[in-house]
Amino acid sequence: MTSNITFSKEELERYSRHLIIPEFNIEGQRKLKAAKVLVVGSGGLGAPLLSYLVAAGVGTIGIVDFDTVDDSNLQRQVLFTVDDVGRPKVEVAYERLRKQNPFVNIKTYNTALTSQNALEIIKEYDVVADGTDNFPTRYLVNDACVLLNKVNVYASIFRFEGQAAVFNYTDQEGNIGPNYRDLFPAPPPPGMVPSCAEGGVLGVLPGILGSLQANEVIKVITGVGETLSGRLFIFDALTFETRTLKIHRDPANPLNGESPTQTKLIDYDQFCGVPHHEGKSTVKEITVHQLHDLIQNQKDFQLIDVREAYEYDIANLNGELIPLKQLEDKVDGIATDKQVVVHCRSGKRSQQAIEQLEKHGFANLFNLRGGILAWAEEIDSSMAKY
Repeated sequence: MTSNITFSKEELERYSRHLIIPEFNIEGQRKLKAAKVLVVGSGGLGAPLLSYLVAAGVGTIGIVDFDTVDDSNLQRQVLFTVDDVGRPKVEVAYERLRKQNPFVNIKTYNTALTSQNALEIIKEYDVVADGTDNFPTRYLVNDACVLLNKVNVYASIFRFEGQAAVFNYTDQEGNIGPNYRDLFPAPPPPGMVPSCAEGGVLGVLPGILGSLQANEVIKVITGVGETLSGRLFIFDALTFETRTLKIHRDPANPLNGESPTQTKLIDYDQFCGVPHHEGKSTVKEITVHQLHDLIQNQKDFQLIDVREAYEYDIANLNGELIPLKQLEDKVDGIATDKQVVVHCRSGKRSQQAIEQLEKHGFANLFNLRGGILAWAEEIDSSMAKY
């Protein structure tokens, strides 16, 4: 029931361009004001998504994000400026969005969404918009939405391509549409699909996909138009080609298939094959403080940087540059008679490099935990986090 939703004179003026649309009008705006939307992630996708939902007049918006603003975010995350670097993203987002529309109630959760808190947070909202960039959280968001019967408006981006869909949507006839597990029953093997931080993304792409997400959220709330339920929209920014693929419910879906086997949230890192940090990785590690001591004490060791040349030019530790894709051709240049420290931006590619090299018999390799990011955070704050 939205008949009891009222607007001030200022609100009516603000939303006037909605109100004069015959298919939308005052009733569509009432539905927006009555709605509660949770946005998971306030980065590349979340920034335009949040901006347009706030501008549209969604009554209550929740933001979940545990990250802080980094220089590398500014190429695409348009909510933030150089003055915000180092600050919690939810804090900055709240300040910006409140100035954009003071009639919207904004709640922030400066925490990671986990199996322990997801149900408690999501149950308070009508629609969830997933702006995350990793598979464990995507499956977590999906499963929580299915278990709580919430709509999940999904988008993802990588390099030049983006995807969008509406999951777990109940149509007017009461039919529940497919969810993320119907499209992707199982995650890809770890390392097969790099994150945006590892693989890159064209800066305007999340703006396009985040805006499309906002469009779908508004359609879900108001009932105007036809949502992307049962369809996967694919956009290629290089060719400007689009495809829309049909998605069907999978009878074997463990959440709501013919014989459901999953009734609660699980360990999504384990499900996606992401190694935990508590000693489960077989790769030896050293901390940035230990590396700093090696350098300060002028110890005899080899430091290898497996990032790309352009990353090295932005920030480096004076290591020997051997990009990951060239590693097999440079094996002979890696020492076997002393400690070798391998690093990248975050520690992910360097771990892959060590796993690859250990197949050649190396037993003297150490991964720099946290990579350049940890060095900039804990040793040299003036260094670019790249």
